Amino acid sequence: METTTAGAGDTAFEPSLWDDFFVSYTPPCSQMSEEWMRERAEELRMEVRRMFEAVNGMSVADLMVLVDALQRLGIDNHYQKEIYTTLSRVHTGELEILRSEELHIVALRFRLLRQHGFFVSTDVFDEFRDGTGNFNTCLTRDPKGLLSLYNAAYLAVPGEDVLDGVIAFTRTHLEAMKGNLTSPIADQICRALDIPLPRYMPQLETMHFITEYEQEDGHNATLLELARLDYCLTRSAQLKELRTFCLWWKDFYKNVNLTYSLDRGVEMYFWGFGVFPGEGNSRARIIFSKIVALISLMDDTFDTHATFEDCKNLDEAIQRSCCSQNITLRRQNGATRSTCRPSKTRLSFPPCRQPFQY
Repeated sequence: METTTAGAGDTAFEPSLWDDFFVSYTPPCSQMSEEWMRERAEELRMEVRRMFEAVNGMSVADLMVLVDALQRLGIDNHYQKEIYTTLSRVHTGELEILRSEELHIVALRFRLLRQHGFFVSTDVFDEFRDGTGNFNTCLTRDPKGLLSLYNAAYLAVPGEDVLDGVIAFTRTHLEAMKGNLTSPIADQICRALDIPLPRYMPQLETMHFITEYEQEDGHNATLLELARLDYCLTRSAQLKELRTFCLWWKDFYKNVNLTYSLDRGVEMYFWGFGVFPGEGNSRARIIFSKIVALISLMDDTFDTHATFEDCKNLDEAIQRSCCSQNITLRRQNGATRSTCRPSKTRLSFPPCRQPFQY
């Protein structure tokens, strides 16, 4: 492998796996126009909003399943207010949950409420324990309930040792049964055992769950169609962003001769993709990705390229720049004198598949 070194201590990094793939990539042509997809998506959003308007006629179990589907299908961002209001009513007891609910619904309620900032006691799981404090053996024949309980247990707060036991119990039985199950529950279990749902990147979960949701009995066709449209529109926008970012990075990387640093433009964009989901956060994703790129460049400069004297000079230049910007901001805010002081400490830098096509 040929590498270009710009300094005596430079490290030879592997070249980018992507090269110019996303610069020249052209996605398959859609059978539907973007205008039609947006109009249809808006119609479906209104239909889903009407589901929340009829919340008084729905059971808590149905509401929990609806909210969970919206989140895992990646369309919950359109209904943040409705979801919060609904969960708030469930938490306060305005919408009462029946004590005889199945494990899946109880665990789902526990997870969703905690994810949205509502505290729920672990006592809700006591009804599934026997007289010795252990979980009933019949639960080992309920993979959906065990999976829901397993994911819920990862919403533990410090000191809730009981949920550590829940994780151990559910993981043992899920490991034992996963080979005897079929899709989609088998795929969901394998994914959760690798990375539990509360810790999994929502966008990746959406990519998997859209195809899995279609296989579920009683799935909501409106939610499924909206999720597919939203996914396609968001993917189209993000591919355009990625092309723009890759062009910027390619120009910056090659023209400024940064061959001593990691060429990881796509991976840098992936950070922004994870932090700022949704089609409407385009500018935030680009800005965040460029910041990550500059931090990565700075890290490689300090770690592998510059001499100690170079690092010291660059550090002092950064300190002067920060001080100068602070003075400018104070003047703009009407301050008469600057309180900027040279820092006594130096800056430190620590060393898919496509489920469908419209």
